[in-house]
Amino acid sequence: MLTAHRVRLRLLSAGVALAALAATGHAQGGRSFPNPYRLVPDWPTLPASMKGPGGRKWGEVIRVHVAPNGNVWVFQRCFNDQPNGDATCLNRGDANPPILQFNPAGRLLKSFGVGLFAHPHGFTVDKDGNIWTTDTNDEETSVPIGQTVLKISPAGKVLMTLGKAGVGGKGPYLFDRPTGVSIAKNGDIFVADGHSRNKSNNSRVVKYSPDGKFIKEWGVVGSQPGNFREPHDLYVGGSRGYVYVADRQNDRIQVFDQDGQFIAAWKQFGQPSSVFVDKRDNIYVGAAYGKDRAIVIGNAITGELKYLIPDPGDLSKMTDTGTSASGIAVDDAGSIYAADVGFNNLRKYVKVQ
Repeated sequence: MLTAHRVRLRLLSAGVALAALAATGHAQGGRSFPNPYRLVPDWPTLPASMKGPGGRKWGEVIRVHVAPNGNVWVFQRCFNDQPNGDATCLNRGDANPPILQFNPAGRLLKSFGVGLFAHPHGFTVDKDGNIWTTDTNDEETSVPIGQTVLKISPAGKVLMTLGKAGVGGKGPYLFDRPTGVSIAKNGDIFVADGHSRNKSNNSRVVKYSPDGKFIKEWGVVGSQPGNFREPHDLYVGGSRGYVYVADRQNDRIQVFDQDGQFIAAWKQFGQPSSVFVDKRDNIYVGAAYGKDRAIVIGNAITGELKYLIPDPGDLSKMTDTGTSASGIAVDDAGSIYAADVGFNNLRKYVKVQ
């Protein structure tokens, strides 16, 4: 298991494969990466009525994002953890809202979204403060739900729907288990579509105009550059506005321009489940290296690794197979927020070095 001291990794060169972490948390030789971050205890504060199974603070927390005003939005599976990795929001009741907003100090400001989602997954907040979500549910329910991307106002009003509720498929206006959504500076919408085991065999990125008109798509199932095996998350950002995709089952981050032109494929970030890029061109990845899990931080232009935050949880108690950092966000002060779908938690880190 990874430890809190420096972890040694072999970095052959930016964009080239990283040697696998050995069982001790060290690769054979190579370069060390420090962890200059400290976990903030007992953040955030939840009302007593909002607790996960067995009285725990959370159920499965899938994504987190920081709004332009500094408030922190959380997307979670309604304080539920069953079935493991696929906990549902169906019939969870008004005390279990999937969307919550906290101020930077961790005080709950508002919550909503009951009845909108079955299986929350993708999540972001645009420059105007609107929330964007995806729902990967592909199970039949009495009321069709899932397989959509929603744009929601900060007050909880649905402003736009992409996809057809409860209907999975291929094509410009259908999804099959859409995993992630991100918004470019000009308002263009990018969707990662194709969580593993989807019936349509989708594995792609789909681009829309700000008003929801289809522009283009790229990617099919495969390991070649530009193709994917479970695009589990994506983020549009950094100084160049690149599209960064967590190509999870291909064990790589893929980088594209906004027209879908391939830029790079980086294996040094392990098996990625989440990706975020800040304004300073730092890339943050929720990564798994075999049985070891961590948040890995690097340069979003070159792919060079800089820091590594070992996962603090007990791996023997993991309830999901990927990294516990299934969602990552960073505020303007550089604090990191990690959504734990595996350890049923929400973490905040501050930089201390």
